[in-house]
Amino acid sequence: MTTQKQILDQQQSQMQRLKNPGVISTNEIPVKDDKEEDEEMSTSALGMFRAKEEEIERKKMEMKDKVQAQLGRVEEATKRLAEIREELEALTDPLRKEVSMVRKRIDTVNRELKPLGQTCQKKEREYKEAVEAFNEKNKEKAQLVSKLMELVGESERLRLKKLDELSKNIETFR
Repeated sequence: MTTQKQILDQQQSQMQRLKNPGVISTNEIPVKDDKEEDEEMSTSALGMFRAKEEEIERKKMEMKDKVQAQLGRVEEATKRLAEIREELEALTDPLRKEVSMVRKRIDTVNRELKPLGQTCQKKEREYKEAVEAFNEKNKEKAQLVSKLMELVGESERLRLKKLDELSKNIETFR
């Protein structure tokens, strides 16, 4: 099999022969100027060109196959890495979904607690105000009851006094 350098050298010498058909080149016999040799040289140059093209195409296909094989390995490696990443994430927090659900529930309850806390404070204020009002009315009632007892006591004394006076008056008539 001929090497690329040999093929290149042959192509260059044939090109020289085509350009200068009557010139003698080193290592060669004088080039004749007839049609047969020209056809032979063109056929030979064309053959070499085709051989070169086939060689390029073959190398291109080899490279394409190598690239496809490499892509296949890369895709496999990518899949394995994705699986490993999923396993690592599962190891990091195995109860992540449950924790997430509980956190969401806590947030919801916190949002519900806020207005309830405000309502509770409002009701406590109202309760304190009602207790104060109740205690004030109880004090007022106690004062009024004591005043009433005082008045009733005073009234009874006055009536007793009057009765005593009337009773003395009646006895004086007798």
